[in-house]
Amino acid sequence: MTDYLDDKEDMIEENADSRQDDRNKDEYERFCFLCRRPESQTGKMIELPNNIHICSDCMQKSFDTMTTQMNNGKLNYSDLLNMPNISMIDLSNFQGTAPQPKKIKKKKAQEKPAIDLKKVPAPHKIKATLDDYVIGQEKAKKVMSVAVYNHYKRVAADAMDEIEIEKSNMLMIGPTGSGKTYLVKTLAKLLDVPLAIADATSLTEAGYIGDDIESVVSKLLAAADNDVEKAEHGIIFIDEIDKIAKKKNTNQRDVSGEAVQQGLLKLLEGSEVEVPVGANSKNAMVPMVTVNTRNILFICGGAFPDLESIIKERLNKQASIGFYADLKDKYDNDPHILEKVTVDDIRSFGMIPEFIGRLPVIFTLQGLTEDMLVQILKEPKNAILKQYQKLLALDEVKLEFEDGALRAIAAKAMEKKTGARALRAILEEYMLDIMYEIPKDDSIGQVIITREYIDGTGGPRILLRGQEVPLLCSAE
Repeated sequence: MTDYLDDKEDMIEENADSRQDDRNKDEYERFCFLCRRPESQTGKMIELPNNIHICSDCMQKSFDTMTTQMNNGKLNYSDLLNMPNISMIDLSNFQGTAPQPKKIKKKKAQEKPAIDLKKVPAPHKIKATLDDYVIGQEKAKKVMSVAVYNHYKRVAADAMDEIEIEKSNMLMIGPTGSGKTYLVKTLAKLLDVPLAIADATSLTEAGYIGDDIESVVSKLLAAADNDVEKAEHGIIFIDEIDKIAKKKNTNQRDVSGEAVQQGLLKLLEGSEVEVPVGANSKNAMVPMVTVNTRNILFICGGAFPDLESIIKERLNKQASIGFYADLKDKYDNDPHILEKVTVDDIRSFGMIPEFIGRLPVIFTLQGLTEDMLVQILKEPKNAILKQYQKLLALDEVKLEFEDGALRAIAAKAMEKKTGARALRAILEEYMLDIMYEIPKDDSIGQVIITREYIDGTGGPRILLRGQEVPLLCSAE
């Protein structure tokens, strides 16, 4: 029995050696038919007919299983002469062409490319680009520009000498619709490092339904085209970070709150984690790679909806009695209340101290005012009004908004208290009938949105090609 197995292995190895030259010329890695691991992880593959490849580990397990079955009387020596009857490797399953798993190109051995510090964009240039797309939030844009600039320099100066530059992970706090996610998405357009945007609401502790904490690194790896070295110098933005705050007054295990914060500690600090390639969850059918998060910059953002009340409560405790006492409603209408946030306030909200300590750069975004909403409507390169103007321009119709109409739209958006997101909803409501009726009449050349139309007391003005004709219709 042993001699037969040895002869069989020798024959398989000789066949594998004869095809070694062909494999070296192949541009893609080979995958094991059983465990789906690439050849770079398993070593030399054993090649079978029909373009089937099996790693030495899976082949050894198959032989071990056959030996065990023979010792238990479940398999006779005569059965070995008929290979398709072997239960561990059923060659009848290999009939035809083997299904080809997703191919991953081989990484050619090359030296680590050094980043030219002269080509690193300066903070003022990064901020200038952000100014073209984001209105206001001067402090936030300044902080992010410096952080990204230092991140480039940190990657370029890595291992230059014994001085190791620590990374500055960031925590941005701002009301909904203030531009937190939009700032990061704009950065993704101008940066040359991979950037991944993850949502903290779907993260749970390992072993529970939901995404594992390492899934945020998997998204970064996918953004880097599965290039581990490139991903290790990327940026990860974790949105809705306030949703993993520690739950209060609960006796159940907090698998989506404090447990997630504790799981993120090792990623923020820097550690080697195994993540699947091309998937968010780990399973035996997906190859795994190791990613070091030491050089990955983490940006966390959240609205922290009840944080204002925590700040007001702390401020009202100061000098609450006497001639110099603060009024109870002094900070009720303060638009800059979030700027007074401290680490103690964030800890009172439900973030654990270990988590806050790994986010040394904390900054806030201002709530949007009516003037800022008017600017958001018309000034950015990707302004909402410019989008509608382009849509109607495809129908050869010019669209214009009166200043009074913009003010009325901004006032309605302020009432909704959802920030810049309300602008799109309001415009969709008023532009629906116009965009429905315009394609009916080819003689229409220009549409002017008036304040009366927004207020519901009149309608838009329609200019025909060459003359002006008032449109008598209600805002309905």
